[in-house]
Amino acid sequence: MGFKEGFLWGTSISAAQAEGGWDEDGKAPTQVDFANVGSAQSNGRQLIYKKNDGTKGQLSGAYALFPQGIEGGINQDGVEFYRQVFLELKKYHIDPIITLYKYDEPIYFEQTYGGWTNRKMIDEFVEFARVCFTEYKDLVNKWMTFNEINVLMLFKNLPHDKQTAQQRYQELHHQLVASAKTVQLAHEINPQNKVGCMMAGICTYPLTPDPMDVMDNYQYFQDMFCYVADTMIKGYYPSFSKRMWDEDGIKLDISKQDYTDLKNGTVEFLGFSYYMSQCRTTHTDGITTKGNIFTGYENPYLDKSEWGWQIDPMELKYKMHFIYDRYNIPLLIIENGLGAKDVVEKDGTIHDDYRIDYLREHISKMKEAVDEGVDLMGYTTWGGIDLVSASTGQIEKRYGLIYVDVNDKGKGSYKRIRKDSFYRYKNVIESNGEKL
Repeated sequence: MGFKEGFLWGTSISAAQAEGGWDEDGKAPTQVDFANVGSAQSNGRQLIYKKNDGTKGQLSGAYALFPQGIEGGINQDGVEFYRQVFLELKKYHIDPIITLYKYDEPIYFEQTYGGWTNRKMIDEFVEFARVCFTEYKDLVNKWMTFNEINVLMLFKNLPHDKQTAQQRYQELHHQLVASAKTVQLAHEINPQNKVGCMMAGICTYPLTPDPMDVMDNYQYFQDMFCYVADTMIKGYYPSFSKRMWDEDGIKLDISKQDYTDLKNGTVEFLGFSYYMSQCRTTHTDGITTKGNIFTGYENPYLDKSEWGWQIDPMELKYKMHFIYDRYNIPLLIIENGLGAKDVVEKDGTIHDDYRIDYLREHISKMKEAVDEGVDLMGYTTWGGIDLVSASTGQIEKRYGLIYVDVNDKGKGSYKRIRKDSFYRYKNVIESNGEKL
């Protein structure tokens, strides 16, 4: 069967991990760039801003459209910046898929409202979305609301108290309602708009055949993935939510209107990231491992990257089936790639066979899932060019198909060089996935 006509091939990028210029053209500091002062992300400078109490913080930021909230007005320079980006994409017949929120909340909202613990953030986000949907109506019609929205549930992997649990659940609830209201707004402004959710791929196996491990692994998937995805796709909190709320001793502030909005604002496709898999166990033995922002146990049957991320193409196929069987809406793989140290040869070439192998094996399993009936609308690698890794703050942990000549201290020419993987992926796209 193969990939359908019109399948969306591409690469992904994050504004806050690539743009820079944190204090230019009306930008305001956001919460995303707090780590690794002195890295490429801050170009070797300490990024200072004044808080309302007179103290100083160290942060940078991506383009805010509302750097001081609704009350402060729209940053028109930010609006025009992205308009030019989208016009350039249109010139080359590139169909963009835009995520509205990727950890780049202006610090103003933390200072003024306390962030997403405050219900007022819902209206702020919806108005931000209104500007995007209106200004770019003729340039963008595929949107996702929140990037990896389920990462707010990561607190459950760590020791935490009731107050922390209450805060995280409430923050997530406000984001879910904001997303649902945004979906409704998108359809009002442009009936051609399609809006999806974006989830961090939670991919784990039970380490042993112990039934306790099997149940623990499934409940982990419920807690970390389905709690959010069910709500965004089905329009209501799933049945096992009561177990989760009882376990953490929390009581959500949910209004009648919230229930209505969740029901009326369901998403149309499910985007997710996939890099690796891990194991879980209720036992005390096993070798612990880290990957992305998740921790787990090593799978003895898998190889791993230099950073310890276990490479598992088969899990991608399995998870595609598992998710599609549950939700029956189109899937979109929005992040998939390998972080590695690349070497520029004397002749200026970059031979990243390890990345070619990684992408070929994952796309091959992805194709098998499609042939077996999974509705997949697109696939974008992480990433198009080298950028700052969110998990480590490094640029020398490179993901791109295009090399950027800069090191972790922000030093370099910023010259771009196509890697071997660039040309291989070009062939994949031109053949619609037939030439791997």
